[in-house]
Amino acid sequence: MFTIGKIINTHGIKGEVKVKQISDFSERFDIGSTVYVINEGKEKMPLLIDGRRTQQDLLLLHFKGYDTIESVEALKGTNLMIEEAQLTELAEHEYYYYEIIGCIVYTTEGETIGEIESILSPGANDVWIVQTKENKEILIPYIKDVVKNIDVYNKKVEIELIEGLID
Repeated sequence: MFTIGKIINTHGIKGEVKVKQISDFSERFDIGSTVYVINEGKEKMPLLIDGRRTQQDLLLLHFKGYDTIESVEALKGTNLMIEEAQLTELAEHEYYYYEIIGCIVYTTEGETIGEIESILSPGANDVWIVQTKENKEILIPYIKDVVKNIDVYNKKVEIELIEGLID
């Protein structure tokens, strides 16, 4: 399951909810789309979107069969999720974060640098945070001058060391 938004509150009395979108793909919230929440019993519960509008930087969604404020009250604070099969197919050389995190980083000379622990998105390009076996953090910019090969199936990334990258 992949989180695409968070229900932050109810809106009005007719079952709408305020959602903070955390997906780059707004079409995941289109009318007719199915999203999921994990209920208190840890069960996956499908919700069919039958209404969508925006309010400032939030989405106002309505789910089929949830027509009162009481029916959506329990959804407050839950994450909206999709299944892996619902992921949007990416273009060549584009990857989801979950595919990159956990990859082992090697130099073009075959030296092991460490494992990608997380990803920052500060602006022009992503920055991968690599944890070395010496317990140091190294920041690797995801740019073509540095990242030479990505093999998500074997969880390997090959980089070209440039001056000052590891020092």
